[in-house]
Order: sequence, then structure tokens, then C-alpha cells
Amino acid sequence: MCGRTACALGADRIRRACMYRDNHGRTRQPEWRDADKYSPSYNKSPQSNSPVLVSRRHFEKDADSSERVIAAMRWGLVPAWFREADPSKMQYKTSNCRSDTMMEKLSYKGPLIKGRRCVVLADGFYEWQQHNGKKQPYFIYFPQPKQEMADGKDDDEEWKGWRLLTMAGIFDCWEPPDGGDALYTYTIITVDASKGLSDIHNRMPAILDGDEAIRKWLDFTEVSTQEALRLIHSTENIAFHPVSTIVNNSRNNTPECLVPIGLGPKTETKVSTSSKMMLDWVKNKSPKKEEDDLPRWSSQFIQITAPKRTSAGLMHQWLKKEEGDPCAKKPKTQ
Repeated sequence: MCGRTACALGADRIRRACMYRDNHGRTRQPEWRDADKYSPSYNKSPQSNSPVLVSRRHFEKDADSSERVIAAMRWGLVPAWFREADPSKMQYKTSNCRSDTMMEKLSYKGPLIKGRRCVVLADGFYEWQQHNGKKQPYFIYFPQPKQEMADGKDDDEEWKGWRLLTMAGIFDCWEPPDGGDALYTYTIITVDASKGLSDIHNRMPAILDGDEAIRKWLDFTEVSTQEALRLIHSTENIAFHPVSTIVNNSRNNTPECLVPIGLGPKTETKVSTSSKMMLDWVKNKSPKKEEDDLPRWSSQFIQITAPKRTSAGLMHQWLKKEEGDPCAKKPKTQ
């Protein structure tokens, strides 16, 4: 399952991290829709708005279906057929949908048949391991390339930075029966956990690993539902580390949620003194940096070689080198 995520990049840097090549081989950055509805967060829960990739064709009928946009959508799918005036009155949870039953349930089958497939973007997600009556949280993410951040121009094709996790999702558009703005919502597809994650939880998000999988999932006019569903499976290309129980409360929204901790009978569940100092530095650094001064970020969508598995220490480097990012300020609580 997936009940909490982290997405701490600012809107502009999410665009940079999502660079891709279109059908003509041109490097593109997807445009935003409703970027003002998105707030970076180290601890996102259902009902909050998150960035998702979708085909531009969903919003512009004459657009190339291979072109991508980033939309801020609410987590927890509200089906188009829901007739209550208040979508919060839904009697069942739709933050996740099981891959083995989604074609049997109208809430998910309908949008899938319409091609409403999306890619949910996040730094990673949290999962809780139950042991002896206690729950230990873990942060789960893509293995990161062994590379250092470097400055570059806006049109650089190989920026360096944290690789976003790309999860397969389904979205729908609900319109209030009495009129008003349409509400776009999504659900994350889940599958049986991979062998590496099965000791933590028996379910995991369906992760799309690489741009070809992302392209096929999004391009609903060229790739049929049946073909796209072949992309839905577990993956072993994943890394994780235990984190502090501070993440258990969704109101806690600080970089400390992501920091690796040690486990063991003699180890308290808290970050080290050095990590505390680093976190204080991250939280207190100046938010007045101009966008052009920001470190550049890499894009998994135009990688040439597969990323190498690295230690959780990269999380420290990632947080430390986020100087000047909009999310460096304490993000708004969702």
C-alpha cells in the first residue's frame, strides 16, 4: 500500500526533474497546470495535492498525446459518477487501488477505459513495518546515481540531483452537481511487494522504472489499456532506510522525516547530532535565493545509463545541497 509520500521539490524544479524527449527527439520540460495548488511537503497524506504527470491530450483535444503536463491533483480518487455535493462524503477509501481488482471496480475501470492514466511524482513513500506490536517507519525511493550536484544552464540535458519516484496511477475528473470548478483526483495502483520490501509490507506502489515505461503508461491514444497494464508489476530496483517515528504524525512536516536512523536495542529512534545540525541548517537557510542560483536537478527521463544502488547517506547529501530551493522553507502543513 502507499499511505504517505514526500515531495519536497518546488514546482519549477519538478519540471526540471521531469525533462523528457518528445517523439521528434526534442528535449522538453512539461508545463504546469494549477501549480499554485501544489505545496512541497516532506509528509504528504491523502487529501493533499500532489504533482502528477499526464498526457496533454487530456486537456487539449488537438494536442499530441505523447506530450506531457504536470498537474496538481488531490490524492484520493473521486469518480466522475459520484453524485453527492461534497466529495468528502465518500464512504470508501480510494487513495490506493489494487492491481488485481481494479478492472472489476467501476471507480477505477471507468477512468482506465477512458485512458485516464497518470504518473504520481514523489521523492519516495513511507511504509510501516509491524514488529512486536510496534510500527517502524521506512522511507522508500529509487536508488540514486553516484554523482555530485553541479550548476548548469536551464537547457542542460543532464542535470544532477535526486531521482524522483514515478508511481503508476489513475485519475478522474469530478464536477459538482450544482456547478463549480472541476476536481481532479487520483489513486495510486498497488501490487504485491517485491522480495526486498516484503519484510516491511506485503504491498507496494506499481513503480514505472524508466522513460519507456512512463511513455507507454501516459500515451493513451497509442498504447491500449491492455498493453499498458502489462507495465503494472513490482520492482526490485528500490532502496529504503528506517526513519524517525516523527513521520507517524502527518502534521510533522520537516526534513527530519526523511533522515536515516539506526535501529537496534542500543539505538534510539532519532537522528544523530550531526544530522540535527544539518537539518537546522536546511530549515534556516535563506529563502531569498534567485531561481537562477539554484542547483540543477537531473532527469530520470533522459538517462543514458541505469542508476547505481547507493547508501542511504545520499539522503543527507540531497537535503544538504538543497540550498535555495523553495521547499527549504518549512513547507506548509497539508
